Amino acid sequence: MTAMQINGSESGVVRLFHLDLPPEAVERFTTQAGTGEYPLQYALGASRLRPAFVDVVAIRDLGNMSLSAYLGEAYQLSGEDFRQMAPRIDALRGHVVILPSQAFDHVSQELSVASPLRWVASFQEETAKPRGPALRSKSAAGTLSGAPARATPGRRRLMLALIGLAVLVLLVLAALSRGMS
Repeated sequence: MTAMQINGSESGVVRLFHLDLPPEAVERFTTQAGTGEYPLQYALGASRLRPAFVDVVAIRDLGNMSLSAYLGEAYQLSGEDFRQMAPRIDALRGHVVILPSQAFDHVSQELSVASPLRWVASFQEETAKPRGPALRSKSAAGTLSGAPARATPGRRRLMLALIGLAVLVLLVLAALSRGMS
C-alpha cells in the first residue's frame, strides 16, 4: 500500500497509476455505479474523486503512440523527470489510470493506494511561458495618463437616439393604456 498526501490547493499535478485487472473488469472498477459504489475511489482511499476527471487508458488503444507521448500531448508533461521516466512508462501494458489535480475536487486528503492500483509516478504539468519581455508602460501597470476619455460625436448621437426611442416607447404605451380604458 502506498500513502500519498493530496493538497486541496494544488494544481497542475498529474498522477499515473497502473491498473492490474483483466480488461473485462476495468470498466466496472473505474465507473461509479448508480448506487454510489466506486471501486476506484475505494482502492485510492480517496474521500473525494470526481469521475469526470478520471482518465482510464487502454494502452493498446493508443496504437502507434507511446503512453509517454500521450501524456506529453494530453497533459502537457515534459521536463527532465518525465523524460527519465518515459522508458518505464512506455513499458507498461494493460490499463492505466491518470488523475490530474482536478480529480480530487480541491479537497485535501490522504490516499492509501491499494491493489489493483499501483502508483507509477506523479508529474507537474508545464506552465505556459510568456512570450516576449514584460510590459513596462504605465497603462500596463494599470495607470492611465492624460485627461479622462470623452464621448465621441458618434456615441453622443447614439445616446440621444436611445433616449428618444425610450421616450417614444413610453408615449406609445401611455396612449395604448388610455385607449383600453
